[in-house]
Amino acid sequence: MANEEKSYPSRLNKNKNNKNRSNSILNIMIALVFTLVVIIGATLLFGGGDDSADPESTEATPETESQTSGDDDTQVTAEENDLEAEEKAEEEAKAEEEAAAKKEAEEKEKEEKEEEEETKGGTITREESNDPIVSETIVNTSWEPVGTSQSGDHVSSYQKNSVDWNEKIEAVTYATGLSQNDMYVMMVQNGGGPQKSIATVQSKDQSEKYRVYLQWVDREGWKPEKMDVLKTLDGAY
Repeated sequence: MANEEKSYPSRLNKNKNNKNRSNSILNIMIALVFTLVVIIGATLLFGGGDDSADPESTEATPETESQTSGDDDTQVTAEENDLEAEEKAEEEAKAEEEAAAKKEAEEKEKEEKEEEEETKGGTITREESNDPIVSETIVNTSWEPVGTSQSGDHVSSYQKNSVDWNEKIEAVTYATGLSQNDMYVMMVQNGGGPQKSIATVQSKDQSEKYRVYLQWVDREGWKPEKMDVLKTLDGAY
């Protein structure tokens, strides 16, 4: 009996000590939670205020970015326009130089041609034609009869390789400057009278086409009277 009374206070003290320890742990945990809440609150309060107050941390808005990009585009466009204007000016200057050089060359060629024609004597007349297939008509007063081996009364012949036909072709080469080896005879026909003929020819490379009007001169042969420089042979004979 005495032993039971002695052990009772000991158990009571043990339970009291356990209870006090649990209370201490709970108080510590509560203190820790409160401290964390205070720290987090302070961080949110003061940290947010600093970010909003810092002008350097302000992000560029889409509008700002658009304005900056627009300024750059404007500058690039202006530079491109200046470059295009400069290139255009250079091209125009080059075209003017080429045109001037071409005109000078044409004038020089014309002068040389006139000098050459003057040395031959006579006058060369070039007239534009209303005929759509004729580029120009040339009359050269220096043209003379090419001579003939025929005698007696002349009878015009259109038979190929006859004496008269060959003399007609000789007069054509004389007027056109084409050799017989570089010439196709397309047609030789009556020119409206017994002593008149018309010969239509072209160079073998087809770059030159002529219609030559011939007149017979007694004892002197066929003489070119005028010559059409043709654009085409269609409708030329």
